[in-house]
Amino acid sequence: MKSAKAYDSFDFSLLRALQRHGRATNAELSQSVNLSESSCLRRVRQLEADGVIRRYAAIVAPDRIGLKLNAFVTITLVSQSEAALKEFERDVARIDEVMECFLMTGTADYLIHLVARDVDDLERLHATRLTRLPNVARVTSSIAMREIVRRTDLPIHEIE
Repeated sequence: MKSAKAYDSFDFSLLRALQRHGRATNAELSQSVNLSESSCLRRVRQLEADGVIRRYAAIVAPDRIGLKLNAFVTITLVSQSEAALKEFERDVARIDEVMECFLMTGTADYLIHLVARDVDDLERLHATRLTRLPNVARVTSSIAMREIVRRTDLPIHEIE
């Protein structure tokens, strides 16, 4: 895998273009970044092979499919041993409603962003899934009142 400095302005332009329009054809991409189609395709394939491009996905509006509640949950474990962390991480990854999970510094061990239909659904998740995860000592949930910013595009800039 290349270091960030090994990528050039064409690579960064391709990444910005793909973040905006992931379904662009190779012809459209090559035109938007001023590269030949063969060079464009080679670069995109290299970015995929390097793991820079992880996957392609549709961005679904959660509220349009009934997922109207965003909750942010902090989890504190009984033990922070390597085995306890691995067991928790394995099991939390199996909960479909968990959108993101981060190992944190500070008072809680994990911060989880999850989606639910409503407060009743969150309560069900809390009682039947979150508190039953291995090694959990404490679960604290906060419900988002309103979404202000949601970005899917990373701020891609050339490395100086």
